[in-house]
Amino acid sequence: MSGALAGLPVVFRPVLTRVVLLTLAAAVLVALCSLAVLVPHDGAQPWGFGQRAGVVVSAVLVAGLLVLLSRPKVVADRDGLTVVNLTRRRRLAWAEVLRVNLGHGDAWVRLDLADGTTLPAMGIQPGIARRQALRDARRLRDLVDVLGTAHVPERPGR
Repeated sequence: MSGALAGLPVVFRPVLTRVVLLTLAAAVLVALCSLAVLVPHDGAQPWGFGQRAGVVVSAVLVAGLLVLLSRPKVVADRDGLTVVNLTRRRRLAWAEVLRVNLGHGDAWVRLDLADGTTLPAMGIQPGIARRQALRDARRLRDLVDVLGTAHVPERPGR
């Protein structure tokens, strides 16, 4: 058990996907804000303040959406998991996680929970880095096997 705990805490996240999304967010923000500044102030159809502001607001909204899409992660520590998806964060004790699933064609890992529900863990997604996602899913599965309910030692007298 100490071998499994040696690497904790560990953060699982789709690094390549995150790099692409954050780079794209920066590029959109720079390009559209530059456009808002560089379009002509005069001529046949000059851009007014409202149009320029609209382009900047659009740039901020698109960049914000891309940053939001880069947010997912799964953090495993000695006490359990923290699953951060797009807009929600959920803390789970190891005993709550029964199984880690990543099937062929799945967009991300799904966690089977003790209460009978399934929780998506978008921090492990095969998208553009399938090998990394498979390694991460196996590592998380190993942690669940070691730290979850399947290997909780029985107390004497039970």
